Amino acid sequence: MALFTLGINHHTAPLAVREQIAFQTDTVQQALADLTRCQAVHEAAILSTCNRTEVYFAGDTPGAASQWLAAYHRLARHEIEPYLYTYPERDAVRHAFRVASGLDSMVLGEPQILGQMKEAVRAAEEAGTLGTTLHKLFQHSFAVAKEVRSTTAIGANIVSMAAAAVRLAERIFERIADQRILFIGAGEMIELCATHFCAQQPRHVAIANRTVERGLMLADRVGGTAIRLEELGERLAQFDIVVSCTASPLPILGLGMVERAIKVRRHRPMFMVDLAVPRDIEFEVGEMDDVFLYTVDDLAQVVESGIESRQAAVVDAEAIISERVDGFLRWLATRGTVPIIRSLRDAAERARRHEMEHALKLLARGDDPVRVLDQFSHRLTNKFLHAPTQALAQAGDGRDELPALVGRLFHLHPDSRLGE
Repeated sequence: MALFTLGINHHTAPLAVREQIAFQTDTVQQALADLTRCQAVHEAAILSTCNRTEVYFAGDTPGAASQWLAAYHRLARHEIEPYLYTYPERDAVRHAFRVASGLDSMVLGEPQILGQMKEAVRAAEEAGTLGTTLHKLFQHSFAVAKEVRSTTAIGANIVSMAAAAVRLAERIFERIADQRILFIGAGEMIELCATHFCAQQPRHVAIANRTVERGLMLADRVGGTAIRLEELGERLAQFDIVVSCTASPLPILGLGMVERAIKVRRHRPMFMVDLAVPRDIEFEVGEMDDVFLYTVDDLAQVVESGIESRQAAVVDAEAIISERVDGFLRWLATRGTVPIIRSLRDAAERARRHEMEHALKLLARGDDPVRVLDQFSHRLTNKFLHAPTQALAQAGDGRDELPALVGRLFHLHPDSRLGE
Protein backbone atom coordinates (compact mmCIF):
# COMPACT_ATOMS: atom_id res chain seq x y z
CA MET A 1 0.00 0.00 0.00
CA ALA A 2 1.43 3.37 -1.08
CA LEU A 3 0.54 7.02 -0.53
CA PHE A 4 -0.82 9.21 -3.37
CA THR A 5 -2.34 12.62 -4.03
CA LEU A 6 -4.71 13.06 -6.98
CA GLY A 7 -6.36 16.31 -7.95
CA ILE A 8 -6.74 19.52 -9.90
CA ASN A 9 -6.19 23.11 -8.81
CA HIS A 10 -6.05 26.69 -10.08
CA HIS A 11 -2.64 26.00 -11.63
CA THR A 12 -3.85 23.13 -13.81
CA ALA A 13 -7.53 23.78 -14.55
CA PRO A 14 -9.83 26.74 -15.25
CA LEU A 15 -12.86 27.43 -13.08
CA ALA A 16 -15.19 25.81 -15.62
CA VAL A 17 -13.39 22.49 -15.06
CA ARG A 18 -12.82 22.83 -11.32
CA GLU A 19 -16.49 23.36 -10.60
CA GLN A 20 -17.38 20.12 -12.35
CA ILE A 21 -15.48 17.97 -9.85
CA ALA A 22 -15.99 20.04 -6.70
CA PHE A 23 -17.51 18.23 -3.70
CA GLN A 24 -20.27 19.72 -1.56
CA THR A 25 -19.66 19.70 2.19
CA ASP A 26 -22.68 17.52 2.89
CA THR A 27 -21.67 14.86 0.34
CA VAL A 28 -17.98 14.40 1.17
CA GLN A 29 -18.46 11.61 3.72
CA GLN A 30 -20.69 9.66 1.36
CA ALA A 31 -18.13 10.14 -1.42
CA LEU A 32 -15.32 8.89 0.85
CA ALA A 33 -17.30 5.78 1.74
CA ASP A 34 -17.94 5.17 -1.95
CA LEU A 35 -14.25 5.62 -2.83
CA THR A 36 -12.93 3.29 -0.14
CA ARG A 37 -15.26 0.55 -1.30
CA CYS A 38 -12.78 0.20 -4.16
CA GLN A 39 -10.41 -2.60 -3.21
CA ALA A 40 -7.45 -0.54 -4.40
CA VAL A 41 -8.14 2.38 -1.99
CA HIS A 42 -7.80 1.70 1.74
CA GLU A 43 -7.64 5.20 3.29
CA ALA A 44 -8.87 8.51 1.84
CA ALA A 45 -9.53 12.19 2.54
CA ILE A 46 -10.98 14.80 0.17
CA LEU A 47 -9.96 18.48 0.18
CA SER A 48 -12.37 20.55 -1.93
CA THR A 49 -12.12 24.36 -2.03
CA CYS A 50 -12.73 27.07 -4.62
CA ASN A 51 -9.17 26.61 -5.89
CA ARG A 52 -8.67 22.84 -5.69
CA THR A 53 -10.18 19.39 -5.42
CA GLU A 54 -7.68 16.85 -4.11
CA VAL A 55 -7.94 13.24 -2.98
CA TYR A 56 -5.28 12.08 -0.54
CA PHE A 57 -5.30 8.32 -0.34
CA ALA A 58 -3.38 5.18 0.55
CA GLY A 59 -3.85 2.38 -1.92
CA ASP A 60 -2.33 -0.01 -4.39
CA THR A 61 -2.36 2.17 -7.55
CA PRO A 62 -3.55 5.70 -8.40
CA GLY A 63 -5.58 4.57 -11.41
CA ALA A 64 -8.60 3.40 -9.42
CA ALA A 65 -8.99 6.80 -7.72
CA SER A 66 -8.86 8.81 -10.95
CA GLN A 67 -11.37 6.48 -12.56
CA TRP A 68 -13.62 6.83 -9.52
CA LEU A 69 -13.34 10.65 -9.53
CA ALA A 70 -14.56 10.87 -13.12
CA ALA A 71 -17.34 8.32 -12.59
CA TYR A 72 -18.54 9.95 -9.35
CA HIS A 73 -19.07 13.26 -11.15
CA ARG A 74 -20.56 11.52 -14.21
CA LEU A 75 -17.73 12.61 -16.48
CA ALA A 76 -15.73 10.70 -19.05
CA ARG A 77 -12.21 10.11 -17.78
CA HIS A 78 -10.65 11.80 -20.83
CA GLU A 79 -12.55 15.01 -20.01
CA ILE A 80 -10.62 15.64 -16.79
CA GLU A 81 -7.42 13.66 -17.33
CA PRO A 82 -5.51 16.56 -19.02
CA TYR A 83 -6.04 18.67 -15.88
CA LEU A 84 -5.26 16.01 -13.27
CA TYR A 85 -2.00 15.60 -11.39
CA THR A 86 -1.02 12.45 -9.54
CA TYR A 87 1.78 12.56 -6.98
CA PRO A 88 3.36 9.35 -5.65
CA GLU A 89 4.73 9.01 -2.13
CA ARG A 90 7.51 11.63 -1.74
CA ASP A 91 5.81 14.16 -4.02
CA ALA A 92 2.46 13.50 -2.34
CA VAL A 93 3.93 14.24 1.10
CA ARG A 94 5.70 17.37 -0.14
CA HIS A 95 2.50 18.58 -1.82
CA ALA A 96 0.46 18.12 1.37
CA PHE A 97 3.04 20.11 3.37
CA ARG A 98 3.11 22.90 0.74
CA VAL A 99 -0.68 23.13 0.60
CA ALA A 100 -1.01 23.33 4.39
CA SER A 101 1.70 26.03 4.50
CA GLY A 102 -0.03 28.19 1.88
CA LEU A 103 2.74 27.77 -0.70
CA ASP A 104 0.39 26.30 -3.31
CA SER A 105 -2.43 28.80 -2.80
CA MET A 106 -3.64 31.43 -5.25
CA VAL A 107 -2.89 33.92 -2.48
CA LEU A 108 0.64 32.93 -1.45
CA GLY A 109 0.79 32.29 2.28
CA GLU A 110 -2.96 32.67 2.92
CA PRO A 111 -4.01 30.96 6.18
CA GLN A 112 -7.53 29.80 5.25
CA ILE A 113 -6.36 26.63 3.52
CA LEU A 114 -5.10 25.22 6.83
CA GLY A 115 -8.60 25.39 8.31
CA GLN A 116 -10.05 23.84 5.15
CA MET A 117 -7.54 20.98 5.37
CA LYS A 118 -8.45 20.39 9.02
CA GLU A 119 -12.10 20.26 8.01
CA ALA A 120 -11.24 17.66 5.35
CA VAL A 121 -9.51 15.56 8.03
CA ARG A 122 -12.51 15.86 10.34
CA ALA A 123 -14.83 14.67 7.55
CA ALA A 124 -12.56 11.69 6.80
CA GLU A 125 -12.44 10.79 10.51
CA GLU A 126 -16.23 10.84 10.73
CA ALA A 127 -16.49 8.78 7.56
CA GLY A 128 -14.05 6.23 9.02
CA THR A 129 -11.64 6.52 6.08
CA LEU A 130 -8.72 8.19 7.88
CA GLY A 131 -6.28 5.40 8.71
CA THR A 132 -2.90 5.53 10.44
CA THR A 133 -0.97 6.65 7.36
CA LEU A 134 -3.19 9.61 6.44
CA HIS A 135 -3.65 10.60 10.07
CA LYS A 136 0.10 10.83 10.44
CA LEU A 137 0.45 12.69 7.13
CA PHE A 138 -2.00 15.41 8.11
CA GLN A 139 -0.65 15.80 11.63
CA HIS A 140 2.79 16.32 10.11
CA SER A 141 1.27 18.76 7.60
CA PHE A 142 -0.24 20.89 10.37
CA ALA A 143 3.02 20.87 12.32
CA VAL A 144 4.99 21.92 9.22
CA ALA A 145 2.50 24.72 8.47
CA LYS A 146 2.86 26.02 12.02
CA GLU A 147 6.65 25.95 11.74
CA VAL A 148 6.64 27.71 8.36
CA ARG A 149 4.31 30.46 9.55
CA SER A 150 6.15 31.03 12.81
CA THR A 151 9.70 31.03 11.41
CA THR A 152 9.30 32.70 7.98
CA ALA A 153 7.59 35.81 6.59
CA ILE A 154 5.35 33.79 4.27
CA GLY A 155 2.21 35.36 5.73
CA ALA A 156 3.37 38.98 5.54
CA ASN A 157 1.55 41.61 3.45
CA ILE A 158 -1.16 39.25 2.24
CA VAL A 159 -3.86 40.72 0.02
CA SER A 160 -6.85 38.46 0.63
CA MET A 161 -9.69 37.66 -1.74
CA ALA A 162 -11.93 39.85 0.39
CA ALA A 163 -9.57 42.83 0.20
CA ALA A 164 -9.17 42.26 -3.56
CA ALA A 165 -12.95 42.39 -3.99
CA VAL A 166 -13.06 45.77 -2.26
CA ARG A 167 -10.28 47.09 -4.48
CA LEU A 168 -12.12 46.01 -7.61
CA ALA A 169 -15.37 47.59 -6.38
CA GLU A 170 -13.52 50.87 -5.87
CA ARG A 171 -12.65 50.84 -9.58
CA ILE A 172 -16.36 50.81 -10.43
CA PHE A 173 -17.77 53.06 -7.70
CA GLU A 174 -16.11 56.22 -6.50
CA ARG A 175 -17.29 55.68 -2.93
CA ILE A 176 -18.26 52.33 -1.36
CA ALA A 177 -19.96 54.38 1.36
CA ASP A 178 -22.69 55.39 -1.12
CA GLN A 179 -23.53 51.83 -2.18
CA ARG A 180 -25.98 49.18 -1.03
CA ILE A 181 -24.35 45.75 -0.63
CA LEU A 182 -25.87 42.26 -0.68
CA PHE A 183 -23.97 39.24 0.63
CA ILE A 184 -25.32 35.82 -0.36
CA GLY A 185 -24.24 33.11 2.08
CA ALA A 186 -23.04 33.32 5.68
CA GLY A 187 -19.88 31.21 5.73
CA GLU A 188 -16.32 32.14 6.59
CA MET A 189 -15.54 33.76 3.22
CA ILE A 190 -18.69 35.90 3.23
CA GLU A 191 -18.01 36.96 6.81
CA LEU A 192 -14.49 38.00 5.80
CA CYS A 193 -15.80 39.93 2.77
CA ALA A 194 -18.49 41.60 4.87
CA THR A 195 -15.85 42.73 7.36
CA HIS A 196 -13.75 44.33 4.62
CA PHE A 197 -16.66 46.00 2.82
CA CYS A 198 -18.32 47.21 6.03
CA ALA A 199 -15.07 48.92 7.02
CA GLN A 200 -15.95 51.34 4.19
CA GLN A 201 -19.26 52.12 5.95
CA PRO A 202 -21.61 51.34 3.03
CA ARG A 203 -25.07 52.86 2.85
CA HIS A 204 -26.83 49.54 3.55
CA VAL A 205 -25.86 45.88 4.01
CA ALA A 206 -28.09 42.80 3.68
CA ILE A 207 -27.36 39.09 4.18
CA ALA A 208 -29.27 36.47 2.21
CA ASN A 209 -28.80 32.92 3.43
CA ARG A 210 -30.60 29.59 3.15
CA THR A 211 -30.70 29.40 6.95
CA VAL A 212 -32.32 32.66 8.05
CA GLU A 213 -31.08 32.35 11.65
CA ARG A 214 -27.44 32.18 10.56
CA GLY A 215 -28.01 35.10 8.22
CA LEU A 216 -29.45 37.11 11.12
CA MET A 217 -26.41 36.37 13.28
CA LEU A 218 -24.02 37.70 10.64
CA ALA A 219 -26.29 40.68 9.89
CA ASP A 220 -26.24 41.62 13.58
CA ARG A 221 -22.43 41.51 13.64
CA VAL A 222 -22.03 43.79 10.61
CA GLY A 223 -24.93 46.10 11.33
CA GLY A 224 -27.12 44.92 8.44
CA THR A 225 -30.42 43.17 7.77
CA ALA A 226 -31.23 39.59 6.80
CA ILE A 227 -33.40 38.45 3.91
CA ARG A 228 -34.51 35.04 2.67
CA LEU A 229 -33.04 33.53 -0.51
CA GLU A 230 -36.56 33.37 -1.91
CA GLU A 231 -36.66 37.18 -1.86
CA LEU A 232 -33.67 37.62 -4.15
CA GLY A 233 -35.74 37.95 -7.30
CA GLU A 234 -37.72 40.91 -5.99
CA ARG A 235 -34.95 42.52 -3.94
CA LEU A 236 -31.87 42.17 -6.19
CA ALA A 237 -32.42 45.50 -8.01
CA GLN A 238 -31.96 47.38 -4.71
CA PHE A 239 -28.25 46.50 -4.48
CA ASP A 240 -25.24 48.00 -6.22
CA ILE A 241 -22.74 45.38 -5.02
CA VAL A 242 -23.41 41.63 -4.74
CA VAL A 243 -20.95 39.17 -3.21
CA SER A 244 -21.90 35.49 -3.25
CA CYS A 245 -20.28 32.38 -1.81
CA THR A 246 -22.54 29.43 -1.01
CA ALA A 247 -22.29 25.66 -1.26
CA SER A 248 -25.16 25.44 -3.74
CA PRO A 249 -24.57 22.87 -6.51
CA LEU A 250 -26.54 25.08 -8.94
CA PRO A 251 -26.43 28.83 -9.71
CA ILE A 252 -28.50 31.03 -7.40
CA LEU A 253 -28.56 34.09 -9.66
CA GLY A 254 -29.55 33.31 -13.22
CA LEU A 255 -29.32 35.52 -16.30
CA GLY A 256 -33.05 36.23 -16.34
CA MET A 257 -33.13 37.38 -12.71
CA VAL A 258 -30.19 39.75 -13.20
CA GLU A 259 -31.62 41.11 -16.47
CA ARG A 260 -34.86 42.01 -14.69
CA ALA A 261 -32.93 43.68 -11.86
CA ILE A 262 -30.85 45.78 -14.29
CA LYS A 263 -34.00 46.87 -16.07
CA VAL A 264 -35.55 48.00 -12.77
CA ARG A 265 -32.30 49.85 -11.98
CA ARG A 266 -32.57 51.64 -15.35
CA HIS A 267 -29.17 50.20 -16.29
CA ARG A 268 -27.26 51.62 -13.36
CA PRO A 269 -24.14 49.40 -13.07
CA MET A 270 -24.01 46.43 -10.71
CA PHE A 271 -20.75 45.01 -9.35
CA MET A 272 -20.83 41.26 -8.61
CA VAL A 273 -18.27 38.91 -7.07
CA ASP A 274 -18.80 35.14 -7.26
CA LEU A 275 -16.45 33.31 -4.89
CA ALA A 276 -18.27 29.98 -5.06
CA VAL A 277 -17.19 26.76 -6.78
CA PRO A 278 -19.44 25.63 -8.42
CA ARG A 279 -20.47 29.17 -9.37
CA ASP A 280 -23.44 30.89 -7.74
CA ILE A 281 -23.93 33.30 -10.66
CA GLU A 282 -24.45 32.08 -14.22
CA PHE A 283 -21.41 32.98 -16.32
CA GLU A 284 -23.63 34.60 -19.01
CA VAL A 285 -24.35 37.37 -16.50
CA GLY A 286 -20.78 38.59 -16.97
CA GLU A 287 -21.55 39.31 -20.65
CA MET A 288 -24.13 41.97 -19.76
CA ASP A 289 -23.10 45.57 -20.46
CA ASP A 290 -24.14 46.93 -17.07
CA VAL A 291 -22.78 44.12 -14.90
CA PHE A 292 -19.18 43.78 -13.73
CA LEU A 293 -18.84 40.14 -12.69
CA TYR A 294 -15.65 38.73 -11.16
CA THR A 295 -14.92 35.10 -10.19
CA VAL A 296 -12.18 33.68 -7.96
CA ASP A 297 -9.91 33.33 -10.99
CA ASP A 298 -10.50 36.99 -11.95
CA LEU A 299 -9.26 38.09 -8.53
CA ALA A 300 -5.90 36.36 -9.06
CA GLN A 301 -4.23 39.40 -10.64
CA VAL A 302 -5.23 41.64 -7.76
CA VAL A 303 -3.95 39.31 -5.06
CA GLU A 304 -0.56 39.17 -6.75
CA SER A 305 0.26 42.56 -5.28
CA GLY A 306 2.52 42.22 -2.26
CA ILE A 307 3.80 38.83 -3.40
CA GLU A 308 7.34 40.09 -4.00
CA SER A 309 7.93 40.71 -0.31
CA ARG A 310 6.97 37.11 0.43
CA GLN A 311 9.00 35.39 -2.28
CA ALA A 312 12.17 35.40 -0.17
CA ALA A 313 10.29 33.53 2.54
CA VAL A 314 9.38 30.79 0.05
CA VAL A 315 13.01 29.63 -0.10
CA ASP A 316 13.13 29.26 3.69
CA ALA A 317 9.75 27.54 3.73
CA GLU A 318 10.74 25.06 1.02
CA ALA A 319 13.89 24.15 2.98
CA ILE A 320 11.80 23.40 6.07
CA ILE A 321 9.39 21.32 4.02
CA SER A 322 12.15 19.28 2.35
CA GLU A 323 13.62 18.37 5.72
CA ARG A 324 10.23 17.41 7.15
CA VAL A 325 9.38 15.32 4.07
CA ASP A 326 12.50 13.20 4.69
CA GLY A 327 11.44 12.72 8.31
CA PHE A 328 7.94 11.60 7.35
CA LEU A 329 9.23 9.19 4.71
CA ARG A 330 11.52 7.60 7.31
CA TRP A 331 8.47 6.99 9.49
CA LEU A 332 6.56 5.65 6.49
CA ALA A 333 9.38 3.24 5.66
CA THR A 334 9.24 1.76 9.15
CA ARG A 335 5.54 0.97 8.64
CA GLY A 336 6.54 -1.81 6.22
CA THR A 337 8.59 -3.58 8.89
CA VAL A 338 5.86 -3.51 11.53
CA PRO A 339 4.30 -6.91 10.59
CA ILE A 340 7.65 -8.76 10.57
CA ILE A 341 8.69 -7.14 13.87
CA ARG A 342 5.37 -8.20 15.40
CA SER A 343 5.83 -11.77 14.10
CA LEU A 344 9.40 -11.88 15.45
CA ARG A 345 8.29 -10.74 18.89
CA ASP A 346 5.37 -13.20 18.91
CA ALA A 347 7.70 -16.08 18.03
CA ALA A 348 10.17 -15.07 20.75
CA GLU A 349 7.36 -14.78 23.30
CA ARG A 350 6.04 -18.26 22.43
CA ALA A 351 9.52 -19.72 22.87
CA ARG A 352 9.98 -17.92 26.19
CA ARG A 353 6.66 -19.15 27.57
CA HIS A 354 7.33 -22.72 26.43
CA GLU A 355 10.76 -22.84 28.07
CA MET A 356 9.45 -21.14 31.20
CA GLU A 357 6.75 -23.81 31.62
CA HIS A 358 9.39 -26.54 31.13
CA ALA A 359 11.68 -24.96 33.74
CA LEU A 360 8.87 -24.57 36.27
CA LYS A 361 7.97 -28.24 35.94
CA LEU A 362 11.59 -29.22 36.66
CA LEU A 363 11.68 -26.95 39.71
CA ALA A 364 8.36 -28.36 40.93
CA ARG A 365 9.74 -31.89 40.95
CA GLY A 366 12.74 -30.75 42.99
CA ASP A 367 15.56 -30.43 40.43
CA ASP A 368 18.55 -28.27 41.31
CA PRO A 369 17.56 -24.60 40.58
CA VAL A 370 21.05 -23.69 39.29
CA ARG A 371 21.00 -26.59 36.83
CA VAL A 372 17.41 -25.73 35.77
CA LEU A 373 18.34 -22.07 35.12
CA ASP A 374 21.42 -23.09 33.17
CA GLN A 375 19.39 -25.51 31.05
CA PHE A 376 16.65 -22.87 30.60
CA SER A 377 19.12 -20.29 29.28
CA HIS A 378 20.79 -22.80 26.90
CA ARG A 379 17.49 -24.05 25.51
CA LEU A 380 16.18 -20.49 25.03
CA THR A 381 19.40 -19.34 23.33
CA ASN A 382 19.32 -22.34 20.98
CA LYS A 383 15.72 -21.63 20.03
CA PHE A 384 16.43 -17.94 19.31
CA LEU A 385 19.51 -18.74 17.20
CA HIS A 386 18.23 -21.81 15.36
CA ALA A 387 16.50 -19.96 12.49
CA PRO A 388 19.27 -17.40 11.71
CA THR A 389 21.98 -20.10 12.05
CA GLN A 390 20.11 -22.38 9.67
CA ALA A 391 19.60 -19.51 7.21
CA LEU A 392 23.35 -18.77 7.24
CA ALA A 393 24.26 -22.39 6.72
CA GLN A 394 21.86 -22.79 3.79
CA ALA A 395 22.48 -19.39 2.15
CA GLY A 396 22.58 -19.59 -1.63
CA ASP A 397 22.66 -16.47 -3.79
CA GLY A 398 22.69 -14.29 -0.68
CA ARG A 399 25.78 -15.91 0.86
CA ASP A 400 27.81 -12.67 0.55
CA GLU A 401 25.13 -10.30 1.85
CA LEU A 402 23.55 -12.44 4.58
CA PRO A 403 26.50 -12.47 7.05
CA ALA A 404 26.70 -8.66 6.94
CA LEU A 405 22.93 -8.41 7.44
CA VAL A 406 23.02 -10.77 10.42
CA GLY A 407 25.91 -8.75 11.83
CA ARG A 408 23.82 -5.57 11.67
CA LEU A 409 20.73 -7.26 13.12
CA PHE A 410 22.60 -8.68 16.13
CA HIS A 411 25.16 -5.85 16.53
CA LEU A 412 28.07 -8.26 16.10
CA HIS A 413 31.65 -7.06 16.28
CA PRO A 414 33.36 -6.99 12.83
CA ASP A 415 35.92 -9.53 14.04
CA SER A 416 33.25 -12.07 14.93
CA ARG A 417 33.69 -15.32 13.02
CA LEU A 418 30.16 -15.95 11.81
CA GLY A 419 29.36 -19.53 11.05
CA GLU A 420 32.19 -21.14 13.07
